[in-house]
Amino acid sequence: MSVRILFVCSGNICRSPLGAQVLRARLGAAAPSFVVESAGTIADDGAAMDGAAAEQSVRLGGDPSAHASRYLTPAIVDGADLVLTAERSHRAAAVQLAPRASKRTFTIKQFARVLEGLEPGDLADVTTPQSLVERVARLRGTVPPPADPADDDVDDPYRRSTATHERVADEIDRALTIIADALRAVA
Repeated sequence: MSVRILFVCSGNICRSPLGAQVLRARLGAAAPSFVVESAGTIADDGAAMDGAAAEQSVRLGGDPSAHASRYLTPAIVDGADLVLTAERSHRAAAVQLAPRASKRTFTIKQFARVLEGLEPGDLADVTTPQSLVERVARLRGTVPPPADPADDDVDDPYRRSTATHERVADEIDRALTIIADALRAVA
């Protein structure tokens, strides 16, 4: 049975499709074990990916060609085993739509930060992606938060410079490399 991972941002044309495409690339041979999707809190259904974000996806090994944006709904959130959002506001929006998803909803950078902050034995008996998400949720309070809570957010690069798009893509890629390593280990 496939594990469903959902990325959420605002318009579903920059950060969330980039995250989904880069995670697929980072999962490598384990990718078929996962359904990786994206949606946006204010998305227009069917929009193509932003050109600058698509360029970054390709640079990082992603494939933006089939992307079509979609509006985030309670059913989409409910169907996900792990929800990774660009910002804390997106996390709040997803949880508002589907309150039971609160334990499996994180910002991208938060999930990676908690994974990095765990002790080696914290994941010793974790054997599935779902149990990994449960463990990270249970232990998220044991890992110190960033000094500035906004450090868990990924800036919106929409209509900004190529340098901003590249910085944002690299931030997402750094976090997703950590996440993909953990998911592959239990897939």
